[in-house]
Amino acid sequence: MSNMNSQDLTSQDPTSQNIIVQNTVRQNAISQNTISQNTSPSAASERATKKFTKDEIIAAIQECATKLGHVPSQAEMQREKGISRRTLARQFGNYTKALRACGFDGQGSGFMLSMEELFKEWAGIVRESGEVPSAAEYILHSQHSLTPLRKRFRYWNDVPAGMVQYVIENGLEEQWGDVVEVARKYRREGRTGGWRRTPGTLSSNPRILNDRPVYGAPFLRTALSFAPVNEMGVVFLFGAMAEKLGFIVTWIGTQYPDVEAFREVAPGRWQRVRIEIEFLSRNFLQHFHDPAGCDLIVCWENNWPDCPLEVIELKKAFSTQPNL
Repeated sequence: MSNMNSQDLTSQDPTSQNIIVQNTVRQNAISQNTISQNTSPSAASERATKKFTKDEIIAAIQECATKLGHVPSQAEMQREKGISRRTLARQFGNYTKALRACGFDGQGSGFMLSMEELFKEWAGIVRESGEVPSAAEYILHSQHSLTPLRKRFRYWNDVPAGMVQYVIENGLEEQWGDVVEVARKYRREGRTGGWRRTPGTLSSNPRILNDRPVYGAPFLRTALSFAPVNEMGVVFLFGAMAEKLGFIVTWIGTQYPDVEAFREVAPGRWQRVRIEIEFLSRNFLQHFHDPAGCDLIVCWENNWPDCPLEVIELKKAFSTQPNL
C-alpha cells in the first residue's frame, strides 16, 4: 500500500476522480470569464467612449438622412448614431455647420428659417384670410411648424408686433400696408388668444385695520412687487399672469408635473396641457424629469436654449408687458 501513487488511488476511486474533473472545469470557466471581462468591453461602453472624427460624423449624418428620408435632427443623430450634441459642437461648433459640411442646402432640421421667409409666409396667410391667424390656423396653412416663430418671438401674441417692426425696418410699408393695418388692429384690440383683461373687483369685503397706515393707489399694478428668486415665486407669478398668457389653471400640486391647465389653441377651441414650473428652465434636467410627462416649462429665466419642450419665460413676458 505504501508504494501506490496518487494516480493509482484516483483510478481506484471513481468519486475522487469526478471531483477532480468538476473542479478543473469550474476553474477553466472562471479563468475564461475573467479574461473576457478584462479584454472585451461592451458595445454600450464602446459607443459611449468612441470619439468621432469630422469625416465619421459627416458620413453618419448622410447615412441617417438617407435612412430617414429627411435631414436628421440632433435628437435623431443621438438616437440613430450615438453622436451627442457635445460631440457635434466640439467638431463643428454647432449642428448648422455640421449640416453645411454635409452639403445640405439650409432647409433641414438644423437650419433656422430667415426672417424674410417667415414674414412672407405669415403675411400671406394674413392677406388671404384678412386677420391675424391663431397658432392652430397658422399650422393649418403654413409649410412650417410654430417653432421658427417661437424661437424668434417666444410668445405667439408677440408675432404681429414683430412682423410690423420687420416691415418698418425694411421699408416695406407700401407693399405690405394691408397686412400692417390688420396686425395693428389686432394689437389695438388687445387680443391675447381670445382673452381680455376685465376690470378688477375686490375678492372679498376687506376691513380697514386701525393698527397700520393706509396708502394711496399704487403706481405699479402688479401682483408681485419683486422678481421671484425661487420656484415658489414663479408658481405665484404664473398664477397671476395665467389669464393674460391665455391659460385657465385647473390644478396645482407638488407631484410632477406641477400644473394642469387649459389653453386656447384656436378661437373657441381648448386643449389640456401639463406644465412644469422651474425657477431656471435647466433645473428641469437637475430634477431628472421625463420630458414625455409634460407639454411645456414655465420658468422665470430660460437658460436652456436647446430645450426639447416649449418654454415660457416669465421674465421676458413681464418685461414686454409689465402690466400683466
